[in-house]
Amino acid sequence: MHRLVLGCGSTGLPLVERLARRPEPLLVVLEDDERRARSLREEGIDARSLERTDPDGLRTVAGTVDSVVLAPDEADRLLPLARLASEAYPDAFLLACIDSGATAADRAAVSDLVDRTVDAADETSEYVVERAAKKGVRMRKLKRILRDIDGTLAVVAHDNPDPDAIASAVGLTRLAEATGTDATPCYYGNINHQENRALVNLLEYDLRNLTPETDLVEEFAGFALVDHSRPGINDGLPESTPVDIVIDHHPPRAPVEARFVDLRSSMGSTSTLIEGYFHQLGIEPPADIATGLLYGIQTDTDDFSREVVDHDFEAAARLVDRADSSALQRIESPSVTADTLETVAAAIANRRVEEDVLTTGVGPISDRDALAQAADKLLEMDGISTTLVFGYTEETVYASARSRGTDLDLGEALRDAFGQIGSAGGHAEMAGAQIPVGMLVEEDDEADRGEVIEEVITERFFETLGIELNRPATAVYADFLGTDDLGE
Repeated sequence: MHRLVLGCGSTGLPLVERLARRPEPLLVVLEDDERRARSLREEGIDARSLERTDPDGLRTVAGTVDSVVLAPDEADRLLPLARLASEAYPDAFLLACIDSGATAADRAAVSDLVDRTVDAADETSEYVVERAAKKGVRMRKLKRILRDIDGTLAVVAHDNPDPDAIASAVGLTRLAEATGTDATPCYYGNINHQENRALVNLLEYDLRNLTPETDLVEEFAGFALVDHSRPGINDGLPESTPVDIVIDHHPPRAPVEARFVDLRSSMGSTSTLIEGYFHQLGIEPPADIATGLLYGIQTDTDDFSREVVDHDFEAAARLVDRADSSALQRIESPSVTADTLETVAAAIANRRVEEDVLTTGVGPISDRDALAQAADKLLEMDGISTTLVFGYTEETVYASARSRGTDLDLGEALRDAFGQIGSAGGHAEMAGAQIPVGMLVEEDDEADRGEVIEEVITERFFETLGIELNRPATAVYADFLGTDDLGE
């Protein structure tokens, strides 16, 4: 995985010397100039001289290359080298260092062949080369893998997807189609949250609702995961599903395996990453995609107030002029269902507070998205810094947690509390968990299901936070700790 420099003229030499000090492998190939190649080797730079520079000879010497920097001694050699590099490495990122001697015609011709041009004498060239090349290599690899899909690509959001997952799935689908690959945005579960339904309906997103009966092998030639990173974890795919692409902003708990992986937990949303692909490819997202991505960034950063970074603001700024502001307003203010209001009311009525932490169980639920709304609402209470709201269906207990203004990492806390008996994770200020009911309630305890779930979830969450309860653990929780389910 080399960085290759073709040529090394007087203007390009300082740049080559700076690049050579970095840890990544660097190879310099010169045109019939063994003297200069020897001089560079004496300085510790891997340099080779070729008597005849052609694509086959270049590939024989340099091997596999991710990025190529063109920095010839003579300005009139830049265009021939650009042609050589583009033929030898069509999938590599090409960057040309242009000095003042290049003609306007050559500059234009070179720009058509390479991905980026810089002024070789500019002191910031090293930064530009490294930053641009890293992004360029990533994009080249993504495009190559998209083009390799021989059939339809399933772009799978996590179960019961939120706006960030929905917009990311639809956005990546459009990018795949731009490369000539058929793609379908997919999800398992339901879209119940009124804002999420409004997003899909108003923007007319055509999403495929997968079920356990879907013949994945028959219908899809490849799989991409967005806003989550492992098949079978928060999606209905079999855990053994071979994944081609993973794009996510959540920190992974375990190694992620895919042909292309872009995990950047520093970003506030996956929509930020998808918008970045549009920007780097020079593709202007249509209004429906721009609107969805903007809303995805907005919701996952809580209106740009939670875990937001410069990239999120920059992506939003590029999207805002193309977004449909009227549709955005209607998405943000949909009608609220009676189920949601009942869930919020139950959360308020059943709340339990220890120090500045609030937990509440709402009992059986039909709309799990209402838990997140309740967790957000209860966080507004005076003196509360952390909330955990949970409810259950016949098969699963769902929990949604929020925090603000604390050093607590909610994602880690929920993984520590519930990761051994279910799946859990998220960010420092926003996280969730799913636990099979069977891990908490035995068959002969069905009559006391609600009490058992409430006691175990509440007690275990407070215990994980290190908060001493005002009363000892109940017999229900003591019995639960005595089982083998927790591995204790």
